[in-house]
Amino acid sequence: MFATLSDRLTSTFKNLRSKGRLSEADIDATVREIRRALLDADVAVPVVRQFTGAVRERALSAEVSRALNPAQQVVKIVNDELVAILGGQTRTVAFAKQPPTVILLAGLQGAGKTTLAGKLAQWLKGSGHTPLLVAADLQRPNAVTQLQVVGQRAGVPVHAPHPGNQGADDVLPAGADPVSVARSGLEEARRRQHDVLIVDTAGRLGVDAELMRQAADIRDAVQPDEVLFVVDAMIGQDAVTTAQAFQDGVGFTGVVLSKLDGDARGGAALSIASVTGRPIMFASTGEKLTDFEVFHPDRMASRILDMGDVLTLIEQAEKAFDAEQAEKMAGKLVGGEDFTLEDFLVQMQQLRNMGSIKKMFGMLPGMGQMREALENFDEREVDRIEAMIRSMTPGERLNPKIINGSRRARIARGSGTTPSEINQLLERFEGAKKMMRQMAKGGGMPGGMPGMGNLPGMGGKKSRGKQAPAKRGKGARSGNPAKRAEQERAAAARAAAQPTGPAGSAFGLGGAAPAEPDPAELQLPAGFDKLFGGR
Repeated sequence: MFATLSDRLTSTFKNLRSKGRLSEADIDATVREIRRALLDADVAVPVVRQFTGAVRERALSAEVSRALNPAQQVVKIVNDELVAILGGQTRTVAFAKQPPTVILLAGLQGAGKTTLAGKLAQWLKGSGHTPLLVAADLQRPNAVTQLQVVGQRAGVPVHAPHPGNQGADDVLPAGADPVSVARSGLEEARRRQHDVLIVDTAGRLGVDAELMRQAADIRDAVQPDEVLFVVDAMIGQDAVTTAQAFQDGVGFTGVVLSKLDGDARGGAALSIASVTGRPIMFASTGEKLTDFEVFHPDRMASRILDMGDVLTLIEQAEKAFDAEQAEKMAGKLVGGEDFTLEDFLVQMQQLRNMGSIKKMFGMLPGMGQMREALENFDEREVDRIEAMIRSMTPGERLNPKIINGSRRARIARGSGTTPSEINQLLERFEGAKKMMRQMAKGGGMPGGMPGMGNLPGMGGKKSRGKQAPAKRGKGARSGNPAKRAEQERAAAARAAAQPTGPAGSAFGLGGAAPAEPDPAELQLPAGFDKLFGGR
């Protein structure tokens, strides 16, 4: 969504880093580039003026002129102002003291209200609530049926006393009353003791009086605790006009951005909170019901400036990774057991459980410089790895060294791949195995994702499997079997000569356990210290 804006801002800040001191002309040139970048991103003109004015004023102040690194200080100012125009603070649903909490969804047709109702319901259900969906959109053809399907997928009941419009025209059927449906839904929620009620309302292709009157009537009938305006993040500056019309006609307490995974320029997200004064509360980031997240202004600003979103990445990992499996793996490492292809397969499956690998890589700092490689990355790579490993026998998974030419051919036939791809998998596995050994010895995790290779070599059919040839040096393994056996015996002798730590020492290291790294000294992003056991 913010790729172009992120690239323009990153390029602008690169020019500042080469300067020890910033003159007024440097700051004016930087602000001018920021203004162009925001206008190109379709941000509303009043928001651009407010933003660039605040950045220039702060950049010319003493906080920059006296800073040891003025360029970094300007980046910090831009980050602070981005957070401000995105809403400043994170806000979620304000639950009623007396249930049920009523949430009314409003917006134009095509913004994704019905799908978002299911996503919100599933998110609330995962948080321990018991939501009920109400199909009050009786005008759009098959809108009620769509909500019933979405509710079934989310595992949430749907109150739909009227089938709604079953024809092809966008008209309200005779005898259909969305207001009475919403009112009966509230009574049903109280009777069945649902603590949250989500009302899906009708939209239009454009703002009109009938739309506003119907939405206002439903609002008056159910007295919602939250009115969420659902807006398509891809419609640009028109989002601001629509939001103002809904604010005047119905009023809303928060904004939900849908289709944030699109390729539009993202101006709506940067404009709507500042113009309406209402916070962006949630964001829909994909087609699946799980592609839904709380909107954090500070994290979104960090993504725009290509500084990553490590906190969200950690949260997704905590949800996807099996704690029991992780503890078992840690025990194997500490106990000196070797990393097997079974363990490798488990890691790949847990990686896939986190969702789109492209999105996951995109949350890492500095990945904007590898955007082309990310775009070329093939999401089916994990499926191919799983097919190859599952085509192996249990003995081959435990000891890949027994896999010879005939076994490679059999595994390739069973997995629908080629023997060369089996070779590449085994090479990746050896790299992951070495990394695990290094971690067990306290050396930390080197760069790269276990088993996934380098990003440029992971995408598409043209680049799939292409890897840089290994450099031969003093420690390279010989191609001669006799010499290689001699090298392995010498390596084993060197390993045996190294002292092992007493029972209970950290990862088998002798003497006292190494000191824990101080996250403050490492200058890691906020929240990353959790990986070091911080709180």
